Amino acid sequence: MKAKVLKIIIPIILVIAAVVFFSSCYTVAENEYACIVRFSKIENTVSEAGLKFKIPFIDSIRKFPKTIMLYDIPPSEVLTSDKKNMTVDSYILWEIDDPLTFFKTLGNLGEAENRLDVVTYNALKNSMGTMEQNAIINQEDGAERNEFYEHITEEVRELSSTYGIHIVDVKIKRLDLPADNEQAVYTRMISERNQIAEKYTADGEYEASIIRNDVDKEVNIIISNAEAEAARIEAEGEAEYMRALAAAYDTDEKKEFYEFTASLDALKATLNGDEKTVIIGKDSILAEILMGVE
Repeated sequence: MKAKVLKIIIPIILVIAAVVFFSSCYTVAENEYACIVRFSKIENTVSEAGLKFKIPFIDSIRKFPKTIMLYDIPPSEVLTSDKKNMTVDSYILWEIDDPLTFFKTLGNLGEAENRLDVVTYNALKNSMGTMEQNAIINQEDGAERNEFYEHITEEVRELSSTYGIHIVDVKIKRLDLPADNEQAVYTRMISERNQIAEKYTADGEYEASIIRNDVDKEVNIIISNAEAEAARIEAEGEAEYMRALAAAYDTDEKKEFYEFTASLDALKATLNGDEKTVIIGKDSILAEILMGVE
């Protein structure tokens, strides 16, 4: 009888022991936190990966991700300081850095995203509410926009720290204009860019005219100097020629010989055609040479 009872009780005890053992075990992955909850109160938080133990049937386990998460915030409208609406599309990179505080204040990821949505919208509204639309929509200085994004990130990070959340970054994907005034803003931006282009063109033409005038002036100066230098060299050459000529015929005999050769050259140049008749005066040197007239 006892043997039969033992055969029945021992398997039951083994089953109960197995159930109790497996109920007291749980595992923690590398990318998650595990919170031990006892009677709706967190007793301990485990962040190290591995096999862990808890009180069976009393303790429950709530797990939260340890990795950086991305939350794509739905687009929302904000009002600028000049009372113009803008649609903002942004996203948040965030992580849980205090699981105990996160569980006490929010409890789950869905509630955390709802709270991040509200906090980010308030930060965007406060920051963009101090700026005019023209200052937000511009291509002049990217550093100013980076400061704007950093300011929003810091504000959201400060407000989210009370929930055990760390904000890694807040990024604005797109800034859109409402459909009712989008075309008007685009038209104004095109007009401003056309005015800037016209100013650049006018400035360029003015600078080009100055450069052309300067070049023309330099060219005229160079030509004038070159002509003056050429005239000077020519005058010096003629003077040198006259000095050489005077030195070559510095006696009466040399002068007479020069006049004789010059007359022959003149006669040769005159008789270069078919007409061989020459009319000369009796006082001409050629008459003296050809006819012996004295």
